[in-house]
Amino acid sequence: MNTDKLSKLQAQVRIGGKGTPRRKVKKVTKSSAGGDDRKLQASLQKVGVQPLGGIEEVNMFKEDGKIIHFATPRVQAAVNANTFAIHGRAVEKELTELVPNILNQLGPDSLASLRKLAEAYTAAKGGAAGAEGENDDEIPDLVESFDQADIKAKVDGDAKA
Repeated sequence: MNTDKLSKLQAQVRIGGKGTPRRKVKKVTKSSAGGDDRKLQASLQKVGVQPLGGIEEVNMFKEDGKIIHFATPRVQAAVNANTFAIHGRAVEKELTELVPNILNQLGPDSLASLRKLAEAYTAAKGGAAGAEGENDDEIPDLVESFDQADIKAKVDGDAKA
């Protein structure tokens, strides 16, 4: 055989058996996320999860003091299997970002980290107050109350008149 002809044949790809036309292979990549989601939903249905409604937010407290926050999640639960599935967009936030709204959700571990945060805040505030305390030496102390000074001024005014 001719080497030119042979190299042309090698460049082409045969998909089928003998007698099928030679065509180039087009590989189609399928997204596996859809398949994974279907498998997950099938596994959750086997456990017997039921959707829970009326849940506005979900907060998961991590050991390092950060919080995984889900706003408007879709929650499914199987209480007998102690299984909860939370679907939605998760955002990792600091404790300080959510403090006023989540005080009723804090457990003993999170309260300890809140105490540390408060101590750090007061220490930072104390450092600023210490710097202001140096300027307090220039202001004289109050010797009398303003009411007593006002009464004396009236008595002195009546005596002069």
